[in-house]
Parts: sequence; C-alpha cells; structure tokens
Amino acid sequence: MGAQRKSPSVSRTKNSITLQYLFDLDSRSNVGSKLLANDNSASRSSTDSEDEEIMSVISYCTITYSFDDPSEVASHFDLKRLKLIQLLSIIKTLKKPLEDQILQPLFQMLSSNLFRPLPPPCNTSITSILPDDDDLVATSTAAWPHLQLIYDILLRLIISMEAKDLQDFIDQSFITNLLYLFQSEDPRERESLKNVYHRIYSKFTFYRALMRKGMNDVFLYYVFETDDRCHWGIGDLLEIWGSIINGFTVPLKEEHKLFLKRVLIPLHKPTSMQAYHRQLSYCVSQFVQKEPVLGGIAIRGILKFWPVTNCQKEVLLIGELEELVEYIDPGQYRKFALPICSKITKCSNSRNSQVAERALYVWNNEEMLKMASQAMDDVFPVLVQGIENNLKTHWSKGVHQLTENVKVMLEEIEPSLYKKCLQKLKLQNTAAQLEEKRRKKEWDRIESAASRNEVLQQQLHTSD
Repeated sequence: MGAQRKSPSVSRTKNSITLQYLFDLDSRSNVGSKLLANDNSASRSSTDSEDEEIMSVISYCTITYSFDDPSEVASHFDLKRLKLIQLLSIIKTLKKPLEDQILQPLFQMLSSNLFRPLPPPCNTSITSILPDDDDLVATSTAAWPHLQLIYDILLRLIISMEAKDLQDFIDQSFITNLLYLFQSEDPRERESLKNVYHRIYSKFTFYRALMRKGMNDVFLYYVFETDDRCHWGIGDLLEIWGSIINGFTVPLKEEHKLFLKRVLIPLHKPTSMQAYHRQLSYCVSQFVQKEPVLGGIAIRGILKFWPVTNCQKEVLLIGELEELVEYIDPGQYRKFALPICSKITKCSNSRNSQVAERALYVWNNEEMLKMASQAMDDVFPVLVQGIENNLKTHWSKGVHQLTENVKVMLEEIEPSLYKKCLQKLKLQNTAAQLEEKRRKKEWDRIESAASRNEVLQQQLHTSD
C-alpha cells in the first residue's frame, strides 16, 4: 500500500554507472593533457629548430669578401648569396616579430656587410657629369650581388617590425654610418640607401631631427670644406629632402626657413652643381610654393652665386630663375624686376650661343613679361641696350633671329618707350664715342710729351 520505494539494486547500478563515467572522463582528460603537452613540446621544438636555422644562416653570412683577393673561392660567393636569399625568404614569411637574441646577431651581420671602407673620393670636380650620366661614369661595386640582398633584408625588417622593437639596433651610430655610405660610386647602392633612409625617417619619428641635421652636415661640409671634390650622394640626399619638404605644413617653421637660406642656397655655389641641380631646384621651388615670400631669399641667393665662366651652370640657373618668377608673390615683382632682367640681358649677350638663346627664350614666359611690366621705366633701357648690342655684334645667326623676335615683341608692347630708349641709347653711344676720342687724344698728347722728354734726356746725356 502506498508509494513503492526503488529497489536497492537499481540504485546501486545507477551509482556505479556514474562513477565509471567520471573515471572514464578523467582518463580521457589525462590523455588529452598529455597530447596537448606533446603538441606544445613539438611546437617549441619546431621554433627552436627555426631559430637555430636562422642563427646558422646569420653566422655564415657574417663572413665578408673583398672580391679581389686571389685566395677567395668564387663558389663561396655563390653560397653566401644563396644563404642571403634563404634568410630573406625566412624573414618575409615570419608570422611573429624576431626576438632580441636573433635581432642582435642579425644586425651585427648587416653592419659587417654594409659598413665597410669606401674608395677615397675623387679629387677632381664632376662638372662634366650631367644628372642622367650616373650609370655611365659610376663604378660598380663588386660586392653588389650580396649588398643588394643585405639592403632588402634591412628594408624588410624596417617595414615589418615596430620602431620600438628596432630602436636598440637602429641607433644614432647606425644612421651616421648609413649617411657615410651615400658616398658610394655605385648608383644602385645609393638607390637602395635612399629607400632605407627614407623608410627610417618615416617610421622612426623620434630620429627625424637627428637625420635632418646629419644630412645638413653633409651638405655644408661638401660646400665649404671639400674644395668642390665630388660627392656622389648629394642628389640622392636632396631627393629625400624633397619629399620631406613636401610634407611641411604652412606656416613653415623658422628652422626650415633657415635650412633654405643657409643650406639649399649655398648648394648653388659648387661648380659641379649641375650633377644635382634637378633635385636642388625642386627643393627650392617647394619652399617658394608653400610661402611665396621666400622667393626673394632664393632669387637673391641665386644671383649671388651666379657663375662667371661656367656656361652649363648658367643655362640651368636661367631656367631656375624663370621657374621662381612663376611662384613668387606678385607684390615682389617690382622689387626684383631690375636685378633679374639685368642678369637675363647680360646672359643674352653671352658669346656662348646656348646661354644667349636660353636667356632670350625667357621672354616667351608671360610671368616674366608681367614682372618686367611692373618696372618698365627701369627695365626697358636695359633690355633695349642688350637687344641692340646683340643685333650689332653677336656672331650667331640663331641668336640674331631670336633677338629680332624679342625686339618686335617689345616694340608692340611699348612702341613709344622703345623709341625713347633707343634715342637715349644713341645719345649715350655718341657721348661714349666722343669720350673715347678725347681719351685717345689725351693719351697721344702724353705719349708725345714723353717722347720729347726722352729725346731731351738723351741730348743732355750726350753733351755731358
């Protein structure tokens, strides 16, 4: 009667199954733990194996070759190149950053390959080297097959790793040594250097002031201390500066304005300027485009360092002046009209036909005409005198034709003023001829008096 109780046997059976289940679960957990431990052990073993492989490759690549020693075996060169390719492939495929115990020997290996003695700089000027002639005149580095991979490895490390992780290895000394390598005569190495140096500047923001100062020191030493000996990397460093200037915000800092005045403008002084003028002109124009008022500093500096006998340099500077006139503040036109037009006119009278023709082509530029129109009374007499001198005395038919074209254009712009200047020029020429006759007559009188005095002295000497 009443509710029936569960039999003891059924209860024991259920308890027994539950305990067995727990035993089985515990057993499976232990097996899983062992398997996981084995997996972790295998992973550590694999990582250790990879690290050992990297260390082995790094150790082998630390060996450097001079490539001119007869005792060196050519097969070793190829083997090292293969090792460097292997190391680059490993670094490209890494899924996590390298640890310090690998980075330290890796950067020691990179430094031992990169930072080597370079041939002494040539003592002669490189005025005959045009910007596009680098590949023709430069000396190839024998170690380039190795150096190319070294630069690729360094660039890959900079791109893939955080700046704070590399800060202990890419330090001030490392950056200074990179700057020294810009003296390499191999344009391929300088191109790789340029990429590496610019990447460091972009990523390592805490080194930017140091890197700018280092480049400025190279420029100033070249201008004032090297007696115009060649430095192959000036153009490459200016190219880096061009991208830096492009990122400057307006208004410009005083530090950057001083860089234009004290570094970029003096770089117009060396006779070998044409080897890097394209990059230099770009940097200067970037400053003037950002703040047109700086055009005055640039124009005065270029006129100050204008060459006397270097025709190639004159042609380049005429083009740079013409470009700057397009960017300067129109409010400065009247201030610079006379000095610029006087220099252009003097160049148009040059005995070198290339200089004369380039100067005459300037007057095809509308901005140059606008500038001249701001000071017609001062500029026109200078222009008219230069044109008339060319038509009378210049030997080149091409220069004669261009001068005629400029004369027609000026007569159309201000016909009355041109006639007035021409009449004034004729009066000046007449007065100069009269003055020349007077001086000649005076010298004839002096010479005659000297001759009479000499005869008198001889007579007195004979009578004694």
